Amino acid sequence: MSNPGRANVVGVGLIGGSVGMALREQGWHVSAVDLSESAAQAAVEAGAADVTGLDFEADLSVVATPVGAIAVTALELLETTTGLVTDVGSTKLDINRAVHNPRFVGGHPMAGSEQDGLIGAHAGMFNGATWVLTPDEETDEAAFAKVRSIVRSLGAEVLALPARTHDQLVAQVSHVPHLTAAALMVLADESSVEHRALLRLAAGGFRDMTRISAGRPSIWPDICFANKTAISITLDRLIQQLGTLKEQVQSHDADGLLSLLNKAQVARVNLPTGFSRSDNLVEVSVPVKDEPGQIAAVATMATELDVNILDLEMTHSAEGKGGIMVLVVDAEQVERLIGGLMAVGYRPHQRSLN
Repeated sequence: MSNPGRANVVGVGLIGGSVGMALREQGWHVSAVDLSESAAQAAVEAGAADVTGLDFEADLSVVATPVGAIAVTALELLETTTGLVTDVGSTKLDINRAVHNPRFVGGHPMAGSEQDGLIGAHAGMFNGATWVLTPDEETDEAAFAKVRSIVRSLGAEVLALPARTHDQLVAQVSHVPHLTAAALMVLADESSVEHRALLRLAAGGFRDMTRISAGRPSIWPDICFANKTAISITLDRLIQQLGTLKEQVQSHDADGLLSLLNKAQVARVNLPTGFSRSDNLVEVSVPVKDEPGQIAAVATMATELDVNILDLEMTHSAEGKGGIMVLVVDAEQVERLIGGLMAVGYRPHQRSLN
């Protein structure tokens, strides 16, 4: 197997351990770094790393510590190592604000397991998962393209989003659902004191809805405090929606209640299940100026247009006046991408790869 490079994984729990295993499966030499030396050694024994201790010449360092420690850890790695640095934290805005370096690319794999810690880690954790990257105006184009390529090699699909947008979206699809599940579970637990049969009667729907509350509690205060604004706004919207439901039930508003339930059913049935892959591909070449933030702007625009970028590379002009960003997308999505690019002043060109 080829050796694509050397990597540090800092924090070898569930996600860090899975990253280490997935990288090693691709041929990377992985060093495990953890505050607990026994945890780092356990990562080696579990196949998540080759050795323990920081590799100062690593091509990539992945920060998988608790959210509250990510920014400080990333800054330390940028000072002490020579390679790229990314993270796997579930909030991004505070981290991106704190870490300003062309070699840093914020990230968040939307993946997990009901098993906690290294025991739940596995190399296939990211197959088919969505992995968000949050480049900003400081991010080097080559750094973003390299991290994106590595993430895709682990089986994940990449979405590029501004950090603020990421935090707003995950508040709605991850953070508030977890808090809601926790609230429902506590409510049921408190009721079970008086009605001991209640938890035995918990049907599949209740168990499915509250399953995520079984995740490790200790990581959530940091997440909630880091994303408190977006979470608070989403909780307010949820409370308002629950208030509407309460009024409909109390007033016997069958039409209103049925309308809301039908709307929810349609939305749930049409929930995207993942990215589809096509053999009909198109290469889109986008001339860009030689200035910071170009790759972040184009990549995030593609996400907003719901266009999946299958491959991306950046070539610079020998004269230093700009370069060409090359994107590979599904032929069915190319018109939408080109239209969006032209609307903001880019002059893209396309050619079929078939």
